[in-house]
Amino acid sequence: MATEVKLPRLGQGMESGTIVKWLKAEGDQVARGEPLYELDTDKVTQEVEAEASGVLLKIAVAAGEVPVGETIGFIGVQGEEVSAPVTELEPASNNLLQREVEETQPPRPAAASTVNGRVKASPLARRIARERGIDLASLRGTGPDGRIVAEDVERAQAQPLAASDNLQLAQPTPAAGVESRPLSKVRKTIARRLTQAWTVPAFQLTVSADMTRANELVARQRELHPEVRITVTDLLTKLCAQGLVRHRDMNVQYADDALLVFPGANIGIAVAAPQGLVVPVVHGADRLTLAEIAAVRADLVARARDAKLGVDDLEGGTFTISNLGMYDVDQFVAVLNPPQASILAVGSTRDQVVARDGELTITPLMTMTLTCDHRAVDGATGAEFLRTVKTLLADPGLAL
Repeated sequence: MATEVKLPRLGQGMESGTIVKWLKAEGDQVARGEPLYELDTDKVTQEVEAEASGVLLKIAVAAGEVPVGETIGFIGVQGEEVSAPVTELEPASNNLLQREVEETQPPRPAAASTVNGRVKASPLARRIARERGIDLASLRGTGPDGRIVAEDVERAQAQPLAASDNLQLAQPTPAAGVESRPLSKVRKTIARRLTQAWTVPAFQLTVSADMTRANELVARQRELHPEVRITVTDLLTKLCAQGLVRHRDMNVQYADDALLVFPGANIGIAVAAPQGLVVPVVHGADRLTLAEIAAVRADLVARARDAKLGVDDLEGGTFTISNLGMYDVDQFVAVLNPPQASILAVGSTRDQVVARDGELTITPLMTMTLTCDHRAVDGATGAEFLRTVKTLLADPGLAL
């Protein structure tokens, strides 16, 4: 009997995914564990592996958004009949501008369903609605059985439903020469989370660190470990991890009625990838050597730029580093990466004149700005953590 290929749930709160393309055609032989298709989720685009071996008998959904658990294909024995119904597909268009114009009005969703008087909605939709003060009962759900999903809440805030179901809201037509690019799920997630971050009461702290010994250490480490290119970001990852372990009140996240305090430091590193900003995580950075961190970071960055990250690569972070020093940016303020409570923005290192022991010296200084969620972290706590990181940069051997 043919095995149904169902859309998997790849992360907590995932309600649907968008099939980008199939890596196998109907009639192709498929081995268990072999990449079968590419799936775009709220967090990342990744290859999904086949859960059975055999022949790809039928592709039920060639492309587009599909709810979790829906059958999208069948794997079985060559010649085996597939009797299950096949989903009708909307023809795809390669012209992004034409597609945007044609889809001027989203399909009218069914009224939101209720169970025992409670509106059916995904956990993520409930959280977004709560944060933005939106009444779920006033929305219409586009999920299975009228369930409200995150996109319904976002759509309600950006474009309220018309008072009458027969009223069509006018959509602007892009001007000539303007390219319209539909938002991917990753870009929608970036927009939603950064908007959420701006609602958080935050504060910033800025210091400049002497990078003389830090630069010397990075150079020596590169000589000792020629197989991997160790960078300042790797050193910062190690030192911030040590700082978080020493100042546990920094290694926290704000929950509605509690503070979550983490035992280890999982450091996210902001990466500019083709699909948008992603933050892969170096797990257990406080327990890794500098060379091990460099190897993990290099692998994560390479896979981020090739859109090969998995959900596990992006989850579990407790702190984020955003380094724009390689772009000659001297100083900036980074936006929080919810639900994390802090993020470190790192600028370039510049030779500056510094007064030391009554004399003027040329010192390489690097500016760092720490942004903290004031609901979870106090100013003094952030200042103590930042002072520790600055001290370790001045003498990084203390942390290695």
